[in-house]
Amino acid sequence: MTNKNYKTLVVSDVDEGVQLVRLNRPEALNALTTGLLAELSKVMDAAEASDDIRVVVLTGSAKAFAAGADINEMAERDLVGMLNDPRQQYWQRITRFPKPIIAAVNGYCLGGGCELAMHADILIAGSDAQFGQPEINLGIMPGAGGTQRLLKAVGKSLTMQMVLTGQPIQARQAKEAGLISEITQPELTVSRALAIGKVIASKGSLAVRLAKEAILKGMDTDLATGLRFERYAFTVLAGTQDREEGIAAFKEKRRPHFIGR
Repeated sequence: MTNKNYKTLVVSDVDEGVQLVRLNRPEALNALTTGLLAELSKVMDAAEASDDIRVVVLTGSAKAFAAGADINEMAERDLVGMLNDPRQQYWQRITRFPKPIIAAVNGYCLGGGCELAMHADILIAGSDAQFGQPEINLGIMPGAGGTQRLLKAVGKSLTMQMVLTGQPIQARQAKEAGLISEITQPELTVSRALAIGKVIASKGSLAVRLAKEAILKGMDTDLATGLRFERYAFTVLAGTQDREEGIAAFKEKRRPHFIGR
C-alpha cells in the first residue's frame, strides 16, 4: 500500500524499516518545485520522528530521477526573490536528516536533481543514468550544493568539467569517479536500493546514526577533528544496550535483536 496524500510524491508504507519515497511529477520529468521540496521536507520530518522508519529510499521514474529545478518557477524570481527563496530551508532540512538516505537513480539526474541525489548517503544508479549540472547553459550556476558536494565526491577536474561545460556524465564514469557506489540494470535499481536499505535497517539504529554522522564529519573537517568525533561516538555506543546485545549475539552465534537503546 502507498500513501498518496501528497501532490508531488508517492510515499510507500514502511517495509522492514525502509520507506520508499518516489518523486511524482512525470509531466515535467520530476523537475523540482518549491512545493515538491516542501512535501519532501514533511516526509523527512515524519520519518525522523518514526521509530519504524530507519532508512529512506528516494527515487524518481524510469525516465528521470529529476531533470532539474522547475525553470518556469525559477524564471519568476529576481535577485530579491532568490535571496528570500524558501527552498533553502527545505534543502537544509534534507541535509539535517539523521537517518540514512539511499538514492535510486534511473535516467536523467540533472541540475537540482543531481544536487538532491547528492544529499543521499548512498547512490545506486541504473546503467542508463546521466548525472549533470547544466545550469551554465542558462547563464547561471548550481545553487543547492552542485559545486561543493560534487567537488567532495569526484574532485576538482571532473567537477570543473561538468559545471563549466554543462555536459552530463554516464553511470559508468560516475561510478569510476566515486559519485555512485553501484550500477544496476535500470529495472533493478529500486529493488537493489531497497535491499541495501533493509540490510542497514537491521543494524542498531544508534550505531547507524552515529556512523553516518562520523562519516559526514570527516567530509567537512580535518582528519584530527574527524578522528576525535569518531572516538567520541565509539565511546558513547559503549554504553548502549544494543552494544551489549550485539556482543552477546556474536558469542552465542545468533542474530542480534537491536532495540535502538
